[in-house]
Amino acid sequence: MPARSDLRVLVVANQKGGVGKTTTAINLGTALAAVGERVLLIDSDPQGNASTGLGIGRALRKHTLYDVLMNENTLLEAVVKTSVPGLHLTPSDPDLSGVEMELAQDPRRSYRLRDALDAVRQDGSYSYVLIDCPPSLNLLTVNAMAAADAVLVPLQCEFFALEGLSQLMRTIDLVHASLNPKLEIQGIVLTMFDRRNGLSGQVASDVRAHFGETVYQTVIPRNVRVSEAPSFGKPALVYDLKCAGSQAYLRLAREVVLRERARRKELA
Repeated sequence: MPARSDLRVLVVANQKGGVGKTTTAINLGTALAAVGERVLLIDSDPQGNASTGLGIGRALRKHTLYDVLMNENTLLEAVVKTSVPGLHLTPSDPDLSGVEMELAQDPRRSYRLRDALDAVRQDGSYSYVLIDCPPSLNLLTVNAMAAADAVLVPLQCEFFALEGLSQLMRTIDLVHASLNPKLEIQGIVLTMFDRRNGLSGQVASDVRAHFGETVYQTVIPRNVRVSEAPSFGKPALVYDLKCAGSQAYLRLAREVVLRERARRKELA
């Protein structure tokens, strides 16, 4: 089992909807598990799309992240196994949308998830925790960033992508300054890339020019099989391993692991 200090908590965040955030969280988690990592995916979106996309229906969600944040259950008590070996899930449900109001008077409202993760760090069962955030910069996203080691940003290759990214970067800077001084950016992953569309290539070039090596080399293409997979309650890698999208997520997982190894080597 990994040592406590080996656990890495990555939050998958972008306040813009429809950028492939949940798809990235599900398939990156699956790909990391496929290369031997022990992964916990936390569904921090009241829509519960990550839970549904992994085949965990409402009847199987005995305890959810809402129960954890309200201190009714521990994070480990809320974990369920998925059909993917090595990938576990803390599910979500619509009750999570009420957290912001219910915790409004709590002085540690921004640290609820970080406090809950202490038991997971101590337990040592996982090497990665991925947190799938809602498409907004609310208390749930702030909780995730306050609990995380680093942020992974899915960025759609479309015109308004850079505009939304600048707002997200400001939020990351604010969280870093006020709540979590260790928070860093793990990387930016370009999603929904369409080679037939010249705009996709232009956006990719602009993002790389601005953010340099922060942008992963792997680009996630638009892919029908990846889009179909959630309706079957399966990650794309399980639904169709050989499709272009699944292969891209496997490459992304390798890049993430290599970046983490390089980081640990620098710290050693």
